[in-house]
Amino acid sequence: MAAMAPAELERYLHEHIPLSHAMAVEVVSADPAGVLLRAPLAPNINHRDTVFGGSASALAILAAWSLLHQRLRAEGLDCRLVIQRNTMEYEQPIAGAFQARSELLEPQLWPRFTQMLERRGKARIAVASVLSGDDGLPAGRLVGEFVALNTRRVD
Repeated sequence: MAAMAPAELERYLHEHIPLSHAMAVEVVSADPAGVLLRAPLAPNINHRDTVFGGSASALAILAAWSLLHQRLRAEGLDCRLVIQRNTMEYEQPIAGAFQARSELLEPQLWPRFTQMLERRGKARIAVASVLSGDDGLPAGRLVGEFVALNTRRVD
């Protein structure tokens, strides 16, 4: 099965995770190395005219989840994917549109993750997302541990 095109992933997010639609999340790019999501300030603004921390965290989690979702789908693995824990560090406020770029924390562990998933029906893997504003400078970082459950092969 092929990887999801950005427009297909965006449609999926908006249909299945309503918060992504409310935040006006856009999928800029999606490939096996990472997912880049972007959101405008207006629906995500706080009382200081900067990005609300909850929106920043949500975008970072969505980028991380989306990376795993599209990689698993591309390999024909259908499962329930949930975040188990995460840490979020905010380095500076963002005063405009913002983005989150995700990548596997340890890409070399991917084969072990998928093998465990197929053998035991459960596996864990860590993903990182870096937040930035339009200037491209890092403004925050999320590290999340995700669990995939109840695997079955899809064709």
